[in-house]
Amino acid sequence: MINDPSNILLSKLIECKSITPDDNGCQDIILNRLEAIGFECEKINFGEVKNLWALLKSTDGPTLCFLGHTDVVPPGPIDEWGSNPFLSTERNGFIYGRGAADMKSGLAAMVTAVERFASDEESFCGSIAFLITSDEEGPAINGTKKVIKELIKRGQKIDWCIVGEPSSEKLLGDTIKIGRRGSLTGFIKIIGCQGHVAYPHLAKNPFKMISPIISDLNEIEWDQGNDFFPPTNFEIVDINSSNRGINVIPGEVELVFNVRFNNLWDYESIKNTILKIVSSHDIDYELKWKESGIPFLSKKGRLIEIAQNVIRKECSKNPKLSTGGGTSDGRFIAPYVPEIIELGSKNETIHKVNERVPTEDTPKLSKIYYKIMKDLFV
Repeated sequence: MINDPSNILLSKLIECKSITPDDNGCQDIILNRLEAIGFECEKINFGEVKNLWALLKSTDGPTLCFLGHTDVVPPGPIDEWGSNPFLSTERNGFIYGRGAADMKSGLAAMVTAVERFASDEESFCGSIAFLITSDEEGPAINGTKKVIKELIKRGQKIDWCIVGEPSSEKLLGDTIKIGRRGSLTGFIKIIGCQGHVAYPHLAKNPFKMISPIISDLNEIEWDQGNDFFPPTNFEIVDINSSNRGINVIPGEVELVFNVRFNNLWDYESIKNTILKIVSSHDIDYELKWKESGIPFLSKKGRLIEIAQNVIRKECSKNPKLSTGGGTSDGRFIAPYVPEIIELGSKNETIHKVNERVPTEDTPKLSKIYYKIMKDLFV
């Protein structure tokens, strides 16, 4: 199994040290493979971010796009890894390496599945495309977000999209993501007055002012979720005063929070809810926002149905349809593509030390992608 073409390609990709936004040669490996089977490939780069658009057009018909990213997060403490994180290592039935699950296994499975499909089908009714970026794990500004807008300007239509993110939970194929929650981060700066702790009457402690705000925000009952989304979730992620003096009352403190919200909300409704609470307190404050993505839910149609049927046959399981997890680049193409699914490797070790995928999973995933293409086009 380790010598399967998809695992060989996975190993090559792992050994490219592609810490975001550095692609470090991954996309060239993929480009060469795709050009060899007839794809027209184009590099659409913005700043230091590398983006690859590749298209194989057979005859007029719908377009299936494989969406993915070559960048990975930093490896973390090297001494906690059992092997070099940028040297693909097979042991105990797993392939180890940074990006093994997120998401170089997905890329390897996509490429080898399309190679097999192109070899088997000289002609098919439609087109197959790849959109790959090196800016998914980072700010996600110069990657998929910009490329898809450029493609839409050109009149490029995409009917179906498979995102190779690691969607599986306990076993390969047990979960298909059909949407994602939105994400909104807020930064509240509470402004007090710095002073000596021995003279509190001459200072104004912002920690005392922020405490009731935290209590009120944590008590918000957002919603109960719905048939497709879990309840909206509010989490405080940081409180910082940058104060290094043990006998100094800080002059200001910043509270950082994140809201993961379902399709019952939008940016403005969440902002207004939080602003109403903050402004109800007699304090001086500044409030800034970072919008990371709105919720999306795929239309349920042929792609979802076929993916479910293929997994039932190949994995002997009925996959769960889910919108859980963090954000993905699917949010950037959702406004333009009717059907989107995220289907990939197990996600239990993503962003962790000793990231890994079972040796048998990437070949299986390649076969699943291949079967989906067969059922969509042939």
